[in-house]
Amino acid sequence: MNFKKILEKNYIQTSVPCRIDLGGTLDISTFYLPLHHLSPASFNIALDLRTKVSLLPWEKGYIKVSSRGFESAVFKNDAAPFNHPMGLIFAIAKYFDSHGVYIKIESSSPPRSALGGSSSAAVALISAFYKAIDKKVNPEQIAWLAHYIESSVAGVPCGMQDQLAAAFGGINQWIWKMGDRHPEFERVPIFENEADIEAFNSNILIAYCGIPHVSKDINEQWVKSFIQGETRSVFEKIVNLTKEFSNAVKHRNFRQAAKLMNQETKLRLEMTPDVLDKAGKKMFEKAISCDCGARFTGAGGGGCVWAVGETIDIEKLKLFWHEILGSVETAKILDTRIENKGIIIF
Repeated sequence: MNFKKILEKNYIQTSVPCRIDLGGTLDISTFYLPLHHLSPASFNIALDLRTKVSLLPWEKGYIKVSSRGFESAVFKNDAAPFNHPMGLIFAIAKYFDSHGVYIKIESSSPPRSALGGSSSAAVALISAFYKAIDKKVNPEQIAWLAHYIESSVAGVPCGMQDQLAAAFGGINQWIWKMGDRHPEFERVPIFENEADIEAFNSNILIAYCGIPHVSKDINEQWVKSFIQGETRSVFEKIVNLTKEFSNAVKHRNFRQAAKLMNQETKLRLEMTPDVLDKAGKKMFEKAISCDCGARFTGAGGGGCVWAVGETIDIEKLKLFWHEILGSVETAKILDTRIENKGIIIF
């Protein structure tokens, strides 16, 4: 389908949030199906570091994609490679049989920061194509479609918590299960009103450690060890810790939430020591000493670390994290807040 004429009349922009999380990996069917008897769940928070996607007119028969941190690429619509650094974007474009389109991606989060950026871009792009073809924008449907397209081209098992945070926004517990004919999720908002969400901003802290991550490396280790039966008991513990953490946050028991987060992080470190880099390990130790919890985002191995705790403890931890990050080029405390909105179409 030639989008050039459509976009010459009116180009399209959409944006979605990224996320921080706890209990990741459990959103992958490799894990949540064998563990279904435990009702596995993940916890995540959408952030106002939004990813914006613009659809602009381009030459008929061709697709152009540009995104900060990657080289721009132009391919014929029937020859765009899905194993390209932006292969997911090309795969989505092919799903809509599109050409004559320039896909411009602008992210306000650091590149490869383990905040779910690629999945967020996928949700934003599908939303943009839906708008272009005048199809109703359904957040649940878009999240599933983004998940399945990513799973089809990634070469490794993929979860869908990133897509859901992007599509819905807010602070949620996502329960993973099997329906009559296909996988399903249940969304459980942690806070019901905006005042509670706003107040929670003072109980979290997010930092970029300065080193980009490659999520599939660590994910592959977790998947392999789980399939081989080596770590199933560990992931059963992670299921319980995640649900207890969600409950502790809901009841604003942040000291307890911090303890639970640290237990989960320690279990991950025992399985994959590289899940935190050198700076990340220092930040984790300092969080414990400040009565806070700390954890890598996504699959770790670089990217971001986030913390939870009482407001007074978070303020104290922020000073220590500033000191640790000062010696790492590009590392910084992120200026971000909780985002209650998901997909936005301009």
